[in-house]
Amino acid sequence: MKLLHSTRSVLQRLLRSPGSALALLFLLGITLAAIFADLLPLNPYAQKLVNALNGPSAANWFGTDEVGRDIMARVVFGARTSLLTAAGAVAIAAVIGVPIGLVAGFFGGWRDATLMRFVDVLLALPAILFAMAMIAVLGRSQVAALIAVGITGIPSFARITRAQVLSLRRRDFVTAVEAFGGSSAYNMFRTILPNSWSPIFVQIVVLCSVAILLEAALSFLGVGVAPPTPSWGEMLRTGKSYLHEAPYYAVLPGIVLTLTILSFDTIGRALAGILENRSEVVTPAKVGGTP
Repeated sequence: MKLLHSTRSVLQRLLRSPGSALALLFLLGITLAAIFADLLPLNPYAQKLVNALNGPSAANWFGTDEVGRDIMARVVFGARTSLLTAAGAVAIAAVIGVPIGLVAGFFGGWRDATLMRFVDVLLALPAILFAMAMIAVLGRSQVAALIAVGITGIPSFARITRAQVLSLRRRDFVTAVEAFGGSSAYNMFRTILPNSWSPIFVQIVVLCSVAILLEAALSFLGVGVAPPTPSWGEMLRTGKSYLHEAPYYAVLPGIVLTLTILSFDTIGRALAGILENRSEVVTPAKVGGTP
């Protein structure tokens, strides 16, 4: 109930800001379109060469591409590609990065040194080049792009979590839980982690925008999701060859991509301000079976 109340309170504060409200509305629309794309009267694969490079019209709101496919249909289904890649990549980065930061910050010593050197190695690698190398090994597919983008996001979660743990490790409420018999695992996952969720949640939102941009960049370079799977980056890559004959081909998908990234960034910044002041969460440890 407390979590539900907190979530509702954060959502209400987000909606008070016109910028955040518009960003939420846009993301809600693009997400619903991606989820229910199969129910819409859109076919991103149907080709009709006689309609190649037609401009926007009542039949094709965003025009058609070089083989007569509906660009709007490909943008909608491309949203599914981008959002699924972002969600999977963020999940991989958080599941691996958060425990690394939690253990490194809580125990310190050789564990901290070893784990942080691993994180530093990942951080030193250029994200786009590392992702391209991973795709070269795994093959060109959405799963490969998802894994590659996810691995590049591990350092950010590890460093943010570690910083939070270091700031909370010697706080009175953490020491009190230890004094009442709380184990290290209990203290990490039931006391410290619940009080570290705010910056982690903000990082999830911010990394979504980074993941979408990186996936589009990989597709633009020709190493992302393989055609004919719709991808915003692939449409930009192909559309740049027709900027004079059909500028809408690249411009309209580019606008949708820009608005999506800008919306995630706007919400992330707003959440950072809202969640800056939060209450501490302490779960009483059980000693001798008595809370």
